[in-house]
Amino acid sequence: MAKRQLKLGLVTMGVGGPGQTNRWLDPEIPVDASVNIDWYIDIVRQAEAAKFDLVFIVDSQFITADSPPHYLNRLEPLTLLSALAVATTHIGLVGTLTTSYNAPFNLARRLASLDLISKGRAGWNVVTSGDAGTAGNYGLDEHYDYATRYGRAFEYLEVVRGLWRSYEDDALVRDRATGVFLDKSKLHALHHKGEHFSVVGPLNIQRSPQGEPVIFQAGDSDQGRTLGATVADAIFTHARTIEQGQAFYADLKGRAAALGRDPDSLVILPGFTITVGDTDAEAQSIDRALRRIDQSFEQALAEFGRPFGWHDFRRYDLDALFPVEALEHARSSFYTQAKAITDRAIALGLTLRETVEYQRDVYASPFVGSAASIADAIERWFEERALDGINVHAGHPSQFRRFTQEVVPLLQARGLFRTDYEHTTLRGHLGLPIPTNRRSEVARFVCTGSRR
Repeated sequence: MAKRQLKLGLVTMGVGGPGQTNRWLDPEIPVDASVNIDWYIDIVRQAEAAKFDLVFIVDSQFITADSPPHYLNRLEPLTLLSALAVATTHIGLVGTLTTSYNAPFNLARRLASLDLISKGRAGWNVVTSGDAGTAGNYGLDEHYDYATRYGRAFEYLEVVRGLWRSYEDDALVRDRATGVFLDKSKLHALHHKGEHFSVVGPLNIQRSPQGEPVIFQAGDSDQGRTLGATVADAIFTHARTIEQGQAFYADLKGRAAALGRDPDSLVILPGFTITVGDTDAEAQSIDRALRRIDQSFEQALAEFGRPFGWHDFRRYDLDALFPVEALEHARSSFYTQAKAITDRAIALGLTLRETVEYQRDVYASPFVGSAASIADAIERWFEERALDGINVHAGHPSQFRRFTQEVVPLLQARGLFRTDYEHTTLRGHLGLPIPTNRRSEVARFVCTGSRR
């Protein structure tokens, strides 16, 4: 059995994502970083030089004037990843695409194209869209409710995976001597008719060297966790403490096992900002300074409403108890996150000001210290099954360089992380098998049976 090894992903939000309103003021970050392909290529090549498994591009399709700078002006994920595919050779390329506002056939084709362009390095972060305002950008009066969003997502995955298996691996003969391009018996239409989708197929593109794109998922609600345990190859998440990480890890692995899956086939990848200093004390000082510089309280208050459907909390008395009635605005948005915030405020008797301040600390990281201390902490989280790997938020460029140049070599010296790529596909990096094309198996079974 191959030794379990740490996985590393890069999460980059250009000029600044949630909690990073002022990050674009860093002179090392181009003011147009979120739409600057040269900047993306440079930072992703840094990650590839450090042997990272993947780069993860987040996305949403609704903004307000209070959205983080990166959200206000950013490249569409698959367009960006296609450019990165030809500027890199090994690193996995993962993009966020919603099942609520994409047609399954079109998304399946676009992702399969990226997978071929990159020679088997594509991944899809499956989301159902938490920003309720997205509905208005697609001609709908209101966003889908939770049950509908996840019902669509389950069926959507079934359709997309079915389309990806339209061709058997040897269907395209391309034999010039015989003049045969396609073995027609190995091309299979889908003929899907379900509650939410009707798709005939087949998809007009072959499978890649890794079979099909890797499925990632990041929902933390019960429905989201069930979706992830059922269909995902990897899970993006967040944990503030090792205990939280262990609880999530055990829950998702347990759900996968209960569904008959091998728990080791589900990779858990929480995301963190990592701050490196010459000493632990210096790193703590740097971290505190950067977090306060990156976002003021007033900016945090304006952004606070996002999980509540962008409800404006600036209308309330900051020093009165948290307005629990605001939770109703989250019904079609990021309800799980909003309810957790509300429940915490009630349990601790927090004012709105205290709740916002508490939420600002969500972005605090357990990985702050000297390079050796951070390597120790990562090793502990890994060995004690709080994670299978880390999505490293690029943050300030100087800090990402310190991580790749100081922490990664320590992880490599301890045998926790690769010193060179052993595979060329994202599935290979993550230790995942190539999905079986079951439709090929069925076709062969029917063919064999018909001869008897």
